[in-house]
Amino acid sequence: MGIKDVLEGKKQWRAHVARVKALPPDYRIVYQEMQKYLFKVGPVELSEGDLLADLVDFFEQGAASGQGVLELVGTDVAAFADDLIKDSRTYAELYQESLRAKQA
Repeated sequence: MGIKDVLEGKKQWRAHVARVKALPPDYRIVYQEMQKYLFKVGPVELSEGDLLADLVDFFEQGAASGQGVLELVGTDVAAFADDLIKDSRTYAELYQESLRAKQA
């Protein structure tokens, strides 16, 4: 990864953060809590994919249609976040697998 890649990544992240800041307050709060949770759980696809960008897209569409954020995700936000990553491998799982492989 060269310096150009790092700079491009930062540029994309700043644009992403600007989109989040433009969300209505209730959407922004739910997004930020989900982001914290996803960063803590650590699904591998989070750093490799577009999960967070897709979530912002989803929230932007909901806000544009006049729906409340809880109408989109339901009252159990944690369950919604878990459903997003239910088939994803986490870094914790990869670590456990590497430990088991070393023991074998």
